[in-house]
Amino acid sequence: MEELQSTEILDREILEDARKKALCILKNADDTILSQNAEWEKKTLISIEELQKRHNEQLEYAAIKIMARLPIDKRRAKVEKIDSLLRTAVASWYKLLSRETILDLLTEELSKRLAVCREFAVSVQKHAVYSGLDRHEAEMVFKRLNIDCSVEESSGSSHYPSIILETESVRITASIKKMTDHYIHVKRTELVETLVGRSFAGETIETKGGLP
Repeated sequence: MEELQSTEILDREILEDARKKALCILKNADDTILSQNAEWEKKTLISIEELQKRHNEQLEYAAIKIMARLPIDKRRAKVEKIDSLLRTAVASWYKLLSRETILDLLTEELSKRLAVCREFAVSVQKHAVYSGLDRHEAEMVFKRLNIDCSVEESSGSSHYPSIILETESVRITASIKKMTDHYIHVKRTELVETLVGRSFAGETIETKGGLP
């Protein structure tokens, strides 16, 4: 009987010891999991902070670029507006010209170019292409300048009249469009100041050539 009791006591002690060991293993496992979770949370927070820092740096850099770009964009917009006003003013001026005045301008432009091109005068074969004019108007210009040549109308359409004289070796072009473009370039300051005033035009004219 005593032997049976001793066996039961031993079994209980073994079971109790096993239970304690199991509890200890479970506790260690819980502690390990808690420690790993805390480590992961710490790493996650650090990663989030780094990402947030990079994001803020990118936002700051973008803001700096935008703010630095604004003055340039503002000047460019002003330049484009001024150019548009100049082109509109020239177009309005051109509409008011009589055909006779237009032919006078074209004749004068062509005469200037002929004066510095002796090769054209001595050439035998001469050909002319005109646009923005009718044939009679083109022939009037040639008659004024004593030009004897074959005449052809350009296949392309043009708002501003132009005449191209060609020989075997040279080409001379007289164009109302090129004339107005040159005038706008040379007289830009005076034209802009007349259109919008000196104070508004000053910075625009100065930065015209320096814009990217």
